[in-house]
Amino acid sequence: MKVHKDGRIERPDLFDPASIDPETGVQSKDVQISSDPNLSARLYLPQNAAVSAKKLPLLIYVHGGGFIFGHFSHPVYHTHLNLLVSESNVVAVSLDYRLAPENPLPIAYDDVWLAFKWVVSQSKKTENPEEWIEKYADFDRVYIGGDSAGGNIAHNLAIRIGSEKLKGVNTIGLYLNSPYFWGHDPVGEEAANYIHVWDFKINDLWLYACPGSTGRDDPWANPGMDPRLSSIGCRKVLYYIGEKDVLKDRAELYTEALEKSGWNGDIEIVEVEGEPHCFSVSSPHTEKSKIMFKRVASFLNHC
Repeated sequence: MKVHKDGRIERPDLFDPASIDPETGVQSKDVQISSDPNLSARLYLPQNAAVSAKKLPLLIYVHGGGFIFGHFSHPVYHTHLNLLVSESNVVAVSLDYRLAPENPLPIAYDDVWLAFKWVVSQSKKTENPEEWIEKYADFDRVYIGGDSAGGNIAHNLAIRIGSEKLKGVNTIGLYLNSPYFWGHDPVGEEAANYIHVWDFKINDLWLYACPGSTGRDDPWANPGMDPRLSSIGCRKVLYYIGEKDVLKDRAELYTEALEKSGWNGDIEIVEVEGEPHCFSVSSPHTEKSKIMFKRVASFLNHC
């Protein structure tokens, strides 16, 4: 991304159209979120959805990109969702949101909340329900997921679901793929091994995306500072992180914060040896990514 002196912003313009994926047979299509003309989503349907004897789990997914770039149609996310949906046999809704800095946080959180409520509304007898959601998705088996900044947004969405007790949906689990959590002080190996990332990239990202926040310990960025943490609206969390990810030490901190909050649920952290940030998104066809997809599929089907 390039930010010019006059404030103009240029982002990579890469996209894959919705389609039938030749590798997996997964179908996708783009839909408008009727509650907001600025918002849209991409739906994914596994190959055997039409012949399934029962409705399928529903995954609400939020893409990453540091809050400042990315789109559900970007080739890496489109490929990632095709493979995940195929392996997991779930219906997926990949949500979009407006990007910072033009639309600073918390706009993205509010966009995803509106989009989530729209998805839930499709379970009811609306006048023109979205067929793939209404016909194939099981609202008693709903999961939230996301990678990097999208993992942060998914976590905060789960907090809001639990806090506002939204009816008509049973959110079972939260899948976090290298989520962006941060804080004012470095933890673990951050200061010693990642000083350049700390100084010049990750440390400034939050304040750039959310200039009106209370700082790097803002509850949106640092879950341990959130007084609402115990109300997280799910009973299972699967947290994936790569050994070489600069954010890896935040996983243990997240677990400790959940336990101290009084949350009555289960969390599993999986650290993958030798892998960087969001490796299953950037390199989805490696053996370690395939193993990860299988583990996530088990999570989405057996909670």
